[in-house]
Amino acid sequence: MALTGDLGSGKTVLVQGIAEGLEAGDVASPSFVIVNEYRGRIPIYHVDLYRIADTGALEDIGYRELFYGDGAALVEWADRAPEVLPADRVNVTLGFTFGKPSCRLIAVWATGPIHEAALRSASFWGPASGGG
Repeated sequence: MALTGDLGSGKTVLVQGIAEGLEAGDVASPSFVIVNEYRGRIPIYHVDLYRIADTGALEDIGYRELFYGDGAALVEWADRAPEVLPADRVNVTLGFTFGKPSCRLIAVWATGPIHEAALRSASFWGPASGGG
């Protein structure tokens, strides 16, 4: 999952909610360590690209194994290294609303057939949403 949005828009809070749903325990922002791994019902790889200057650092941590392995890779600041992201993924962009600082706008979309099918079957799509 590729997460984008301004500083403080809720990327880490979203990851915390996903980790809670997957019974993975407490999640902290990995801003100073690029990746944290959590064990729940499936492995979660919480990646933070905020301080990445180039993708060489991602090669050093074995990003391919994280992104294409047996768990869920949740990548904050994904827009800093789009060339290393899987072609088929879920993108989530979070933004602030005007006049309501505690509310967020969230856009969710898939970039390939596997994740598009997964989003269409997700339980949060109600009848009025149109499923897309």
